Amino acid sequence: MWLRLRQICLIAGELAPAVDELTSVLGIKVCYRDPGLDVFGLENALMPIGNQLLEVVAPVQADTAGGRYLERRGGDGGYMVITQCDDHTPRRARVEALGVRIVHQFETDEFRNMQMHPRDTGGCFFEIDEVLGPDAHDPDGPWEPAGPNWQDGQCLDRVSAIAAAEIQADDPAIVAARWAEIAEIDLSEDTSGQPTFRFENADIRFVPCTDGRPEGLGGLDVKTTDKAAILAAADARGAMSGDTQITLCGTRFNLL
Repeated sequence: MWLRLRQICLIAGELAPAVDELTSVLGIKVCYRDPGLDVFGLENALMPIGNQLLEVVAPVQADTAGGRYLERRGGDGGYMVITQCDDHTPRRARVEALGVRIVHQFETDEFRNMQMHPRDTGGCFFEIDEVLGPDAHDPDGPWEPAGPNWQDGQCLDRVSAIAAAEIQADDPAIVAARWAEIAEIDLSEDTSGQPTFRFENADIRFVPCTDGRPEGLGGLDVKTTDKAAILAAADARGAMSGDTQITLCGTRFNLL
């Protein structure tokens, strides 16, 4: 069985400024906006990075789960790590056996969804989904949350893939062990000694909270095809946070 990092979801207080920042700096394009998020009091935009998706959601009404999450984390930032699996049934059985609560789920003829409660996983929302039907396991294949033609939005001029997600936590070792237990992947350490494990196409690493914000999805590593253009665009917006790191939508982007 495998798991791929297929989508990262960020959350913002306002959608349009966040999307403008991400598209203008990273050189990506919006491929889809999901009208079905109205029921959660949210609006969104999805943008391909290679064959993965970067999503931003924002509340459009008061007293939503998304709005409360923004308050807890002190502003815009990471929200969800969303993965694709090749067999949902044993994944679901594993989650149930571990006593992890499921906060949202749905199933269609082409898609199975399972979103886990962050209080049971630690870190942030962790989601495991499966694509069904033709080309279901193709890395460039269909992905229902991004609409029927997400590939039309691919733009590789500046970025080509999300290589890692960084979860910050008060006790990274405990949260890492829980995620690895759910994913059924062995833990290791990165070159800095931080606990990490690898999905089929990306790493997940767990680090202490050092930015004054509570635990959550704090950063992403992104493979670049034109790092200089990204840095220039980020510098023009005052979004530089390191020599090869920028901050967009309250999230650190480490440029590879």
